[in-house]
Amino acid sequence: MPKKAGTEIWRKKRRQEYLEQKKYRYYIFCEGEQTEPQYFAGFKRLIEDNPIYREMVLIQIEPCAAETMRVIGAAEKYVSENEITKGQIWCVYDKDSFPAKDFNGVVERSDKLNQENQELQYHCAWSNECIEFWFILHFAYYTANNHRNEYISFLDDKFRELGVGRYRKNRKDIFEILIEKGNPKLAIRYAKRIIKDGQDKTPTEIAPGTKVYELVEELMKYLPEEMKKHFAVIQ
Repeated sequence: MPKKAGTEIWRKKRRQEYLEQKKYRYYIFCEGEQTEPQYFAGFKRLIEDNPIYREMVLIQIEPCAAETMRVIGAAEKYVSENEITKGQIWCVYDKDSFPAKDFNGVVERSDKLNQENQELQYHCAWSNECIEFWFILHFAYYTANNHRNEYISFLDDKFRELGVGRYRKNRKDIFEILIEKGNPKLAIRYAKRIIKDGQDKTPTEIAPGTKVYELVEELMKYLPEEMKKHFAVIQ
């Protein structure tokens, strides 16, 4: 057997052994390369530092630099190339100015894929119109259907008011700011209320709206207890 082929087999075996240790597996595919990955990296750091779950939970974050349907396309390609057969695949993407058929199409494609393997399920953590709307809900119940520039302006003003500088999409401390200065409990509560009010509408029609809270609720289960209390939903 050629040396290279032997090495590939060894790596594949080691990777499989590593995955078998992980009971809970999350593959997060982000439309953006900065904002979303930086935010979810905060959960990943805390979970990997949690002695209770760090050996049981796998969190892999993949920036896609692609929009809507291309995000789920990248996820499907990754799943196929890496022979993933178990876990949760999360697509994190924004509406922005992309066509409604593409934005709604990710959910439709996910539903179709989920019929193929019950142990490998796709989920859509969409935001209409952008991830910044989810961030805003940490500070206010905001329902104005504005352009993303208005959302960014809101956050910029709020961050300066809080004395943490200006809002920037590449801030590496975005997770910490939202935890320490904002209220994740209320963000989840507000987001759920908005989705409930639009329960018979398509993602495009729920404007503004976001389902990022669904992924947050999944990941919060594995946080250290002192951090988990920030996310315990108010009933």
